[in-house]
Amino acid sequence: MRFEEQLIELLPRLRRFARGLARDVSDADDLCQAAIERALKSQDQWQQGTRLDSWMYRIIRNLWIDERRAVGRRGVHTPIDDAVTQVAGDGAAEVEAGALRGDVDGAMARLPDEQREVVMLVLVEGYAYREAADILEVPVGTVTSRLARGRETLMHLLGEAA
Repeated sequence: MRFEEQLIELLPRLRRFARGLARDVSDADDLCQAAIERALKSQDQWQQGTRLDSWMYRIIRNLWIDERRAVGRRGVHTPIDDAVTQVAGDGAAEVEAGALRGDVDGAMARLPDEQREVVMLVLVEGYAYREAADILEVPVGTVTSRLARGRETLMHLLGEAA
């Protein structure tokens, strides 16, 4: 399979990871687009036979860190269309599922960045601790402790703490 085809196949997962980091759909789409552009320009740096998804997650994370640093220097910009609200379907199940998804999204957004990264990689994307540690370039023990704190915080925020 060609490099570009593999990227297209990964796109839903990349968007989900970017959204988890950025906490905003349009910012996540921008982040994902920048990562795809960087990957296409740098595809000769990726080694065939290694995990393309891990390489792409690392690119997304590095771009996100760079963007956060830049925002810190220039301040936050809020687009006008953030005030626009879309109304969900009127089915009770759809409304309930949307509310639950909103609760989880809100709780995820309130996690510290380091915990949210690990929760996204391990619990959402299904990476093993070692793989997540490699993507984040931290020791496995750091992944373990961040994940434990992230889970605890999520349970507390979602009202499931003992």
